[in-house]
Amino acid sequence: MLPRLSLMLSCLLLTAPLCAAEAPATRTIVLVRHGYYLPDAKADQKLGPHLTPLGVAQARLVGARLAGLPGRFDAMYVSPVQRARDTAAIIAADVPGSRFEVVDDLAECTPPTRRTEAVADEKPADLAACKQQLDRLFARYFRPATGHARTELMVCHGNVIRNMVVRALGVDSRAWLEMSVGNASITRILVEPDGRYKVISVGDVGHLPPSLRTGATGDAERSLAIPALP
Repeated sequence: MLPRLSLMLSCLLLTAPLCAAEAPATRTIVLVRHGYYLPDAKADQKLGPHLTPLGVAQARLVGARLAGLPGRFDAMYVSPVQRARDTAAIIAADVPGSRFEVVDDLAECTPPTRRTEAVADEKPADLAACKQQLDRLFARYFRPATGHARTELMVCHGNVIRNMVVRALGVDSRAWLEMSVGNASITRILVEPDGRYKVISVGDVGHLPPSLRTGATGDAERSLAIPALP
């Protein structure tokens, strides 16, 4: 029996409050890419380096943007990787009562792509493991809410965000590399009660001045370090 028809028939037999509590509802997922960072050979190999001062500035600006949105987040999730955790900690300072749950499947990885030259150095087993990880993530979180509309925040990584977008669009999941999202950008995906998806925005950096935008194709290298006096 179709899920929605089954729910409707069940509602005829249940009290209205109980039925309403089980009804599918809208879920809005807000995905934020971490702020700018630089490789650091001394950093933990699993967690990676912290944000640079530029990344901290970007995280503060995206935190202010999120704090100004109407309503509150029903849940907040973060990748276990250090640059994402730093970004989430800074966002939390601007969002009262916020508490992040670490989700291992939000960690950065590289899934298969149509541009095989871009992943020539990746091991096939690692590509397959990443696909499985992102399969789990999408199946667990990108589905209708239950009972009432929910808005959830995920602080994670560029590859993860792009892969979630192409999945929501229903196109080839290997097409994720054909888009680019900057550091501290905002992507919003709406899941309708019937399971359909609407991609509302991708890589929105309207809260960042041009001089602080990094990480997307075409962005210049930038730094908050004081330059030498000419």
